[in-house]
Amino acid sequence: MAPPESRRITRTIPATQMVALLLAFLLAAGAGGVLAAGFVIPAVAGVNAVADSTVEIYDEFPAELEPRPLSQQSRIYASNGRLLATFYYQNRIVKPLDEISENVQHAAIAIEDERFYEHNGVDAQGITRAVVNNLTNEATQGASTLTQQYVKNMLIESALQDGDQFAVIAAHESTIDRKLREAKMAIALEERMSKDEILQGYLNVAQFGHKQIYGVEAAARYYFDTTAADLTVVQAATIAGITKAPSKFDPTRNPELAQERRDLVIKNMYSLGYISLDERDEALDQPIEETLNVNPTPAGCQMANNSAFFCDYVIKELLLDPAFGETRADRQNLLYRGGLDIHTTLDMKKQKSAFKTIKKSVPEDGSSEGLEASIVSVEPGTGKILAMAQNVPYTGTKAAENASRDTTVSYNADYLHGASGGFSPGSNFKPVVLAEWLKSGHTLNDVVNANERTWDTGKFNSPCKPLPSEEWPVGNAEGGSAGPMSVLKATYLSVNAAYADMGSRLNLCDLRGTAYQMGFRPTSTSLPTETRDVGPLKTTQVKESDINIFAPMLLGTQESSPLNMAAMYATIASGGTYCAPRAITGVTGPRGEEYEVPEADCDKNALPSNVAATMAYAMENVFTRGTAYYVGGLEDGRPVAGKTGTSQLSAQTWFSGFVPQLATTVWVGSVDNPREDHTGPGTVAGNSYDILYGSTVAAPTWKTYMDQAVKGMPVEDFGAPDPRLIGSAPAPTSAPTTSDDSSSFSTGSDSSGASDGPGNSGGNGNGNGNGQNDGSDG
Repeated sequence: MAPPESRRITRTIPATQMVALLLAFLLAAGAGGVLAAGFVIPAVAGVNAVADSTVEIYDEFPAELEPRPLSQQSRIYASNGRLLATFYYQNRIVKPLDEISENVQHAAIAIEDERFYEHNGVDAQGITRAVVNNLTNEATQGASTLTQQYVKNMLIESALQDGDQFAVIAAHESTIDRKLREAKMAIALEERMSKDEILQGYLNVAQFGHKQIYGVEAAARYYFDTTAADLTVVQAATIAGITKAPSKFDPTRNPELAQERRDLVIKNMYSLGYISLDERDEALDQPIEETLNVNPTPAGCQMANNSAFFCDYVIKELLLDPAFGETRADRQNLLYRGGLDIHTTLDMKKQKSAFKTIKKSVPEDGSSEGLEASIVSVEPGTGKILAMAQNVPYTGTKAAENASRDTTVSYNADYLHGASGGFSPGSNFKPVVLAEWLKSGHTLNDVVNANERTWDTGKFNSPCKPLPSEEWPVGNAEGGSAGPMSVLKATYLSVNAAYADMGSRLNLCDLRGTAYQMGFRPTSTSLPTETRDVGPLKTTQVKESDINIFAPMLLGTQESSPLNMAAMYATIASGGTYCAPRAITGVTGPRGEEYEVPEADCDKNALPSNVAATMAYAMENVFTRGTAYYVGGLEDGRPVAGKTGTSQLSAQTWFSGFVPQLATTVWVGSVDNPREDHTGPGTVAGNSYDILYGSTVAAPTWKTYMDQAVKGMPVEDFGAPDPRLIGSAPAPTSAPTTSDDSSSFSTGSDSSGASDGPGNSGGNGNGNGNGQNDGSDG
């Protein structure tokens, strides 16, 4: 018969016996180390009926503690180094001992472990004193050393990082088992770490307040708006007194108890010779509430306030990037625990101007009839996002406190970066058609037919995807026929019918390729035609094939984001280089290690340079005699180009424009109802309009912002247009004239044509898009 399986015998014994056994171990350890304790404990155990079980428990405890990197706050900075926001599970900033005031070092030792530099991890004298006091029914007294407290805190920290709540509970339990484990680990720890290393670890790991305040640096910033290096005697004593019971002795919650505790620390510091009598008396005379200068450190993008949506974009970018962790959970853990310094592209001057401008131009209250609006700037040739703002504030920010509404949806971004499905760009897409027109060997002076008409979509050239035959009626903004006109005029007056005629002469498959190369990125994909609905593209890998091919694409039917449109216009501004938008320039860890951040994703051959320069030339005319005529150019007279855009029923309106160093898109429209009708009279910020066009609010808002944004920026010209792409001037025509969308004006014989507006007819689409903007100017 096999012997019965051995098992641990569990007994309940008087606390005094366990304390005596623990004391024997501690005394032996204090005198001769762990090895001596191993010989002494069995001798003591022989007179205790339960000692064998206790020794077994002791032997099972691990002797080694492997300190892990501490959870630290991560920080996001603007390009000028200004702190935008912090993120943390534990508000902690680890500092080396030489950056921690001696005052707080002394204060911690004075209140927690006055024999810190004399013991080897456990304090036999302290244990003896505590046992005597406890056995004689005097006031109970603890005996844990700073080393043991460091061990306890590290066990808690490790359990928190592992998400092991049972281990967290076990590390907090007041049991002899836990004390034995901590004592054994403390002794082993002191054999391989110096006293200064242990003190540094303790001052960084300990909790110093009820609001997730960990480590003396975070405590110094929170309670006194200073640094750990600059803590005074009073401040250091206050902080050192908190950690015994972080909620109980938090001076912001219980100032009387905190002051009693602080004063005890000060007296101990004096008795140990750390401060003079005068310093002691001066410190004791200061009411604790008068010494505080509380500086809360909120976590999250709400802290960024006016830059909150950019902050949110940065976080989404980091969480999507495998460079920061294999899984999204790994990346989030790195963000909230990794102590990252995240450096970004945000230009604070431009950001401040963008926020102020968009809030004033389209207030989120009822004065703008519920319209939403956004503005975003991108640097040509780099893709850097320099400003990002919208009229409806980010939930939880200071700006939202007095707002009539708030949101966490970023109107500037795509679904993965801001939970937005984007908006129909309308004629803001027409530069893509112009680019393909010029690439295909046509010129600005080629004449096209601007008359309203109904097209057979099946006759458009699409070799990669044959199109079904459907009727597509195309109208102009002001109605009527515009007759023959040059492509140049059709561009600056944004004539729908003319652009439909241009598209009938192009290969739509090539047009899709040009759109993608320029940077057009759809944010939505269409469902079957009969549903007339769209869904957001929930991927970062938007492909050329995601751009829908069908005739109405010529007038900008497929949704995109303002950020993507600004990046597309930056391709023209840069002379043909497309760069994907980027918000992060560098990420470093707490020890200075650098994370691999993707370089600018640029295609220098997105557009031929002569095509880009000729497009800029054509779009300069938008300000001088086109749909933005009454907006005018910039105040300093520098070269500037742009394009209006209005979707079907004026639901979404746009203006995108650029100088060589900066491209900006302004969008004004409806989020909840993408087909909301704004073709009737209305008001925005107290200003009345008959029909909402891209030139009504978006263009003036763009100008107001850009006049500020370009100040101090060198004046640069666009590249010279290619004469071969301009072509020969067309013969004069006697076509009927129509007025601009904002008001009637005349620029001579070249002023005829339809203007930027909502159009007067719709279209059917063909199953590859929603068709909602067919017939609009866009």
